[in-house]
Amino acid sequence: MSTPTIIPRQAPPLPRTIEETGISQELLIQLLIKTLYLMGELTEATAADRLKLPFALVGELLQIIRNEKMCEIKGSGGSMLYRYAITDFGTERAREYMHFSQYVGPAPVSLAQYTAVMLEQTVLDVHVSREMLEQATDGMVIPMDTLEQVGEAINSGQPMFIYGEPGNGKTMIAEALGRMLRLMRGGEVYVPYAVDVDNQIIQVFDPVTHTRMAREESDEVELVPIQDEFDSRWVPCQRPIVFTGGELTLKMLDLSFNTISKYYEAPPQMKANSGVFIIDDFGRQMVRPRDLLNRWIVPLEKRVDYLTLHTGKKFPVPFDTIVLFATNIPPRKLADEAFLRRIRNKINIMDPTPENYAEIFRKYCTRKGVPFDPAGVVYIFDEYYSKHSIKPRGCHPRDIIEQILSTAKYLEQPPTLSKSLIDRACHIYFLKDT
Repeated sequence: MSTPTIIPRQAPPLPRTIEETGISQELLIQLLIKTLYLMGELTEATAADRLKLPFALVGELLQIIRNEKMCEIKGSGGSMLYRYAITDFGTERAREYMHFSQYVGPAPVSLAQYTAVMLEQTVLDVHVSREMLEQATDGMVIPMDTLEQVGEAINSGQPMFIYGEPGNGKTMIAEALGRMLRLMRGGEVYVPYAVDVDNQIIQVFDPVTHTRMAREESDEVELVPIQDEFDSRWVPCQRPIVFTGGELTLKMLDLSFNTISKYYEAPPQMKANSGVFIIDDFGRQMVRPRDLLNRWIVPLEKRVDYLTLHTGKKFPVPFDTIVLFATNIPPRKLADEAFLRRIRNKINIMDPTPENYAEIFRKYCTRKGVPFDPAGVVYIFDEYYSKHSIKPRGCHPRDIIEQILSTAKYLEQPPTLSKSLIDRACHIYFLKDT
């Protein structure tokens, strides 16, 4: 059973003519011929489904290539539809087009259309309430003043630094920001399958990054489709969350050109438009932090990025994403004052207080089915944190309980917060020199 498509307020309108697609007739014909070449035969309905264009518009394109002897009618495709087959001349032209670009799929949108839609669904208009904040962080133990700072930061739509000692939940908070965007009204946005720049196609929609909110689409359409009243070249999605870590390089922030298929894949910051771009473990990348920050000084301030085609053409694209730098390195060691001025939101995630630590411990015990005993937490603080000058971290309760579970499993006894099990867990968990 298919689920209904969720239509946001800013749904791109359905193009009624070739001109309204924003794409040249020649490029649309190339896509249609290549699709026909790969499929062998198709009807107006299957072609409309493959190219994500209105049925009548595809019928017009089929008539054009039929007049140019690149296809012919082979018979009825059912429900008063014709079956079209490619001719020898059409095959020759298709091979020429495939040599130029092997992209076959939904028709792209123009750069102007892409820019307009990104501005309509900008992250600057997001509104996250305290209730949504609490819902997105349910199950996490975060001080209220920190939660307030996070809520204020995300409502600004501006980039932010989340910093602090390792293990205190910076990554979890970063992921919660993305969930907040999805809880808000208007959390649905449109992502194009592809964008056309000077007849060069850039693939934007990524099923790994973008969570589709439209109904499932079948592989074949035999009947005349009941088409949506919005431009099907755009995919209704949840606001995207793009997550990168130590693997991030400067090269990844440019267009990726496949020399075999001869079309581009959008860089991660372009895929993150209308959503959140999380750079985890900032400062641990193979590229120097200052080089990475310098690459983004203009985009962060002007909200416009510049990409370059392999032909040398440089063009602007919206940089409409909340960039979140999560790091355990003090920001002043990563960036100078000029850059930090552009990061308006700087949130320090502190070590948990004993009360917060105990609450984290209690919640994780409940989740794992370990009987909670507050005396066990007091024992850990007295015997390990205080006696050995160890700083408590937010991840310690989880790790210690997991170690207790492993030890109890080995000893073939029920897991408890007994001193003996706590000692065995802590002795193996904390470094010997501490």
